[in-house]
Amino acid sequence: MVNFGKRLMADQLEEWREYYINYKMMKKKVKQYIQQTQTGGKNREQVLKEFSRVLDDQIEKIVLFLLQQQGHLASRIEDLGEQRAALMEQQSDLSQICQLREAYREVGYDLVKLLRFLDINATGIRKILKKFDKRFGYKFTDYYVSTRANHPYSQLQQIFKQVGVVAVVGALSRNLAYLQDNRGSFSSIYDHPSLTIKDPVIEQINHSVQKLTHSTNFMQFLGQHALIVAEDMHSGSDLVDDQSYHFLSLLLNLVNTFLYMVNTYIIVPTADDYSVSLGAAATVCGVIIGSMAVAQIFSSVYFSAWSNKSYFRPLVFSSIMLFLGNLLYALAYDLNSLTALIVGRLLCGLGSARAVNRRYISDCVPLKTRLQASAGFVSASALGMACGPALAGLLQTKFRIYGLTFNQNTLPGWVMCLAWLAYLFWLWISFKEPGHIATENSVNTQSSDSGKHFTLPYSLKKKKGHNWDS
Repeated sequence: MVNFGKRLMADQLEEWREYYINYKMMKKKVKQYIQQTQTGGKNREQVLKEFSRVLDDQIEKIVLFLLQQQGHLASRIEDLGEQRAALMEQQSDLSQICQLREAYREVGYDLVKLLRFLDINATGIRKILKKFDKRFGYKFTDYYVSTRANHPYSQLQQIFKQVGVVAVVGALSRNLAYLQDNRGSFSSIYDHPSLTIKDPVIEQINHSVQKLTHSTNFMQFLGQHALIVAEDMHSGSDLVDDQSYHFLSLLLNLVNTFLYMVNTYIIVPTADDYSVSLGAAATVCGVIIGSMAVAQIFSSVYFSAWSNKSYFRPLVFSSIMLFLGNLLYALAYDLNSLTALIVGRLLCGLGSARAVNRRYISDCVPLKTRLQASAGFVSASALGMACGPALAGLLQTKFRIYGLTFNQNTLPGWVMCLAWLAYLFWLWISFKEPGHIATENSVNTQSSDSGKHFTLPYSLKKKKGHNWDS
């Protein structure tokens, strides 16, 4: 297989050589960045910013030249259009129309050259981004393309959407269709989209456009369908690398999702019987079942905010709340208290950490496995919904221990108590806080500690009219 750098040099047009992507220089830059990061000369943020700037410069060079050439082609088509209009107004002979068609074809061949120029540069951009990702071990391509493609002043759009080039193709095709029978035709490519123009230059143009579309298709996908667009290089979850990814922590989030859904539906088969045994109407079971979902509305708010600072602590809090809620639910029978029953379910709802589970997947799972993790989240939820009622069907027994009643009504609460207690123990010994969260917490701790021992003198705070406290 021919090296792309060599193919790029071989396929370049000599007169346009300076406007192609400098792929050789970009490869050298990537090697330099690797050496600099290994020796500590530059950190990750510096490398990403510098590489982005260099690539932006290359794309700008390509796009400006592309726009210039599009302008030349458009000007030539405009001049030919005036000639065509003049020929149609008078009785022109066949030779003049043939000459005009050949002139349009010349423009078409130049357009094919421009399309090939665009194709090879788009391929170069794709390959250098892929090489950068491979060498550094994290997904920079997704961040770069999504931010550049979605910007209102995007230059990258010119490369992978080819808006200006397509307009030139349309003008050329329309005029050649008009002259295809060596005379003025009333057929239009816009009125008849299926109209086929049998002209060799149009066939070459269509082939080049199809090839270019294939080359830039990955950019269109990333630009339009990126799951999360990072606000900056550090906060973007697309830059999560494989080294910081902790599978066991993801598994704990999925288990949390599964247990919560089991907890939600395990009481459904027996809720009416439980409410009747406490002296309430059977219809109160709707309140018992729904109270957990109502409380979840409020829990999603504070859990979402809490997950900005930590994932571990919200999950611990969730486990404790669910343990206490199920304990109260199970004890309600011996307490003969409908209030205890409903409060227990409310506590379970307040322990819903589904917002944390989803946030963890979007922030802390590498892009290449995020789709599988999201599918796992949905599957865990569905499995929990199915297992809850099924598990309740197995708890058809009755006995007493130390004055506590264990029957079909209370056993769902006791079983979930044990499940959440076991989960809390597993969480405590196995969960690993993501690197960026741990770093931020460490920095905040150091800042707060240093603030206790150092205070700016009042004279410095007010120096030159600046309020340093603000």
